Amino acid sequence: MAHSHDHAHAHAQTTNRTRLWVAIAIIGAFLVVQLIGAAVSGSLALLADAGHMASDLIGLVVALVAAVVAARPATDRQTYGYRRAEVFGALVNGVILVVVAVSVTASAIGRLATGAGGAAHEVQGVPMLVVAAIGLGANIAAMLVLRGGAKDSINLRGAYLEVFGDMVGSLLVIAAAVVIVLTGFDAADPIASLLIAALIVPRAVVLLRDVVRVLFESAPADTDVAEIREHILETNGVVAVHDVHVWAITSGSHVFSAHVEVEPEVFASGRTGELLDELGRCLDAHFDVAHSTFQLEPAGRAEHEQSQHP
Repeated sequence: MAHSHDHAHAHAQTTNRTRLWVAIAIIGAFLVVQLIGAAVSGSLALLADAGHMASDLIGLVVALVAAVVAARPATDRQTYGYRRAEVFGALVNGVILVVVAVSVTASAIGRLATGAGGAAHEVQGVPMLVVAAIGLGANIAAMLVLRGGAKDSINLRGAYLEVFGDMVGSLLVIAAAVVIVLTGFDAADPIASLLIAALIVPRAVVLLRDVVRVLFESAPADTDVAEIREHILETNGVVAVHDVHVWAITSGSHVFSAHVEVEPEVFASGRTGELLDELGRCLDAHFDVAHSTFQLEPAGRAEHEQSQHP
């Protein structure tokens, strides 16, 4: 069971790395086009979207490096392997998003202030519109590539969220370009930039929250510790459970440990191995916990432990 789970995890990692390579090629190719379009059109929104896309590209490269490092086998020093590298990759992505949001906001406010003072910045709406439309297609393609692994990997989820935000950013640039072409209202450009920044921040907060949860070894958000405790207590031969701990090495890799007090007959009949198998299957099937450790103890052991460690 553990072997099949590890094999599935390894296969998923290989697939995720392939997804990242394809997404990097798509985003990298279009970034050049977008930068040229921003220079030609004079659009801050397009430049902001290019900055966001550059952060996407950096984030994708970081995610790929993290995925490669995470695939390295465990050692006597790194007993859980290097899978938490994915979490650090997601942390870098989150920080990049925050930096981009702050930079875009400052530039947009500066341009709006300049326009209010009578020195409006002229924006070429047609090139802006064409490049933004191409960017929308590139973002959709990258999203489709990354979507399959975003649910199970915090690393890939960070990359997916960045590309998704960039897709919304492209839509905003398109809307601003249409307004400029039809009305000549150049302020639509920095306004769109501010909206792009506003979209970036919540995604960065969500991603960083997930990273903090893993690094603080909090119980995974989708795990109910009380429910796990109830399942263990319902197992035949178990009388009590204490010192319950649940945490995640990275997304989709949950670890569990607990001290389980059992009836004397479990030890007397040599049923400990059978009970351990039953408990492990229970956690794997109901709570997606592939790595579980149970310390079987005679009933009343908890009181003894408490007296030893007041």
